[in-house]
Amino acid sequence: MNRRVSAEPIALDIENFTHDGRGVARVDGKAIFVSGALVGERVVAKLTAKHRQYDEAEVIEILQASPDRVVPGCAHFGICGGCALQHLAPAAQIAAKQQTLLDNLSRIGDVTPKRILEPLQGDAWGYRRRGRLSVRHVEKKGRVLVGFRETNGKYVADLSRCPVVLPAVGERLTAIAELLASMDAVREIPQIEFACGDALTALVFRHLQPLSDGDLGKLKAFAEREQLAVMLQPKGLDSVHTLWPEHADLYFDIPRFDLRLDFDALDFIQVNAAINARMIDHALALLDVQADESVLDLFCGLGNFTLPLARVAKSVVGVEGDHALVARARRNAERNGIRNAEFFVADLSENQRDAAWAKRHYDRVLIDPARAGADKLIEWFPFKQVKRVVYVSCHPASLARDAGLLVRQHGFKLKAAGVMDMFPHTAHVESIALFER
Repeated sequence: MNRRVSAEPIALDIENFTHDGRGVARVDGKAIFVSGALVGERVVAKLTAKHRQYDEAEVIEILQASPDRVVPGCAHFGICGGCALQHLAPAAQIAAKQQTLLDNLSRIGDVTPKRILEPLQGDAWGYRRRGRLSVRHVEKKGRVLVGFRETNGKYVADLSRCPVVLPAVGERLTAIAELLASMDAVREIPQIEFACGDALTALVFRHLQPLSDGDLGKLKAFAEREQLAVMLQPKGLDSVHTLWPEHADLYFDIPRFDLRLDFDALDFIQVNAAINARMIDHALALLDVQADESVLDLFCGLGNFTLPLARVAKSVVGVEGDHALVARARRNAERNGIRNAEFFVADLSENQRDAAWAKRHYDRVLIDPARAGADKLIEWFPFKQVKRVVYVSCHPASLARDAGLLVRQHGFKLKAAGVMDMFPHTAHVESIALFER
């Protein structure tokens, strides 16, 4: 097969979206994924890659624009790979995500929700409180780049600011780059993790070689001047330690349930604080837990759902595979005076049927897995006594597959499903589904 890419531009009609936010056109039956194109548009594009099943292209001219096309809010859009949909109006973004969810449920799970939930939406800018920034010292430019990867994934995008990241980090990218450029170890720092708590923002500098006293002094001075916590990671996750201040207390509040959850800088937390709070309310409303009922929270993390559930249920059990997160969840329960919550460490991809916690009676179950979903768990877990299941998903395809299993293997009905815009301007689809007997 000829894999050479033609330099001749081609006119294309965009029919659909890919999972990563590119437009889909077809020529002689073969799909072409077009960066920068929206559904309903006619564009001129140039091919960038050819594959057996599909080709790739990028827009060079828009002949007929979608009515939903808007001017991107970031000067780096189209180069930086952090966002894929800034050129699409927010209402159209959420509609596209909702359609992606419904298409996946139908095509993969062969299920249709009885009711489509209203989408959860919040501020589309300055929302991201957790992430990883790449660092690259570019000799030819004589400067350091700090940001997300470019759309091609090969290079670090040359960013001056990032309007989707909380301003504590998003407005300091230039300052961070200048700091790194002044350091001896400029070539030995490949990435910086950031985590924003309600009262403090932490930067974790990964460094491949020990830092000089001069570099340590510059990092500490930067931390004090900017009032940020600076942490160092010389090796694995266990090597993370705080340079300044002496104690870096990271936490976020869930005011409705009178909760404060402590977390460490590299812990998983939901990236969008406002949507997280609404998601917790949403999930608990769908579960409809009664005061005399017991609840199981699977893939519980540091207790994001477990502890709010403990405020309304008779008892709640949280299960998670990460030992450190379970330890954090237990401390969070103790700190908040919660005595009706228990936490267990277990690999939920393996059969845990004989575990003591799995043999208990539960009225309601909440499932919040990683991208891979929960099919292995659904195969062995005894759902017979469970009245309701709420499934929180970060990947619509795995939710769709698991929804089919819950319906056909365990006798549930998919009562409702909808999306939550945890990541505005990206193609990421966060969703929630309710299953009932």
